[in-house]
Amino acid sequence: MRWTARPSTPDDATWIAELRAVVMRPDLERLGVFSPERVRQRFLDAFDPALTRVIEVDGTDAGSIAIRPASDGTWIEHFYLDERVQGAGIGTQVLTAILTEDHPLPWRINVLQQSPARRLYERHGFVFDSEDEVDVFLVRRA
Repeated sequence: MRWTARPSTPDDATWIAELRAVVMRPDLERLGVFSPERVRQRFLDAFDPALTRVIEVDGTDAGSIAIRPASDGTWIEHFYLDERVQGAGIGTQVLTAILTEDHPLPWRINVLQQSPARRLYERHGFVFDSEDEVDVFLVRRA
């Protein structure tokens, strides 16, 4: 599988919100906080096409990633991959490419408690920063 990234547009909001709902559902249900409407609306409320890239795999839209500058570093957000491409190394390749870009440090990301995605970030140098009942916040300083 080959991937590329393209800038997102406002037209991408709906399908990315749906992708988010599908890929996050198992973890949100496990945590007892899944709401079909809320999971989509939270994305739509935060979606900024100027900060978001669409991940295409073999020429088909298959995911997203947003890079948001903030006063405490640079946040990686809305990193979702369609289940059909998960486990093929695409997430690793995308994250590796993003981390080579020139953005203010530290890098920051949050993942759901007990999410398998946490292992991906830890393999790339992210470490525990803080947590709450639902999320674990990770940081990569170098």
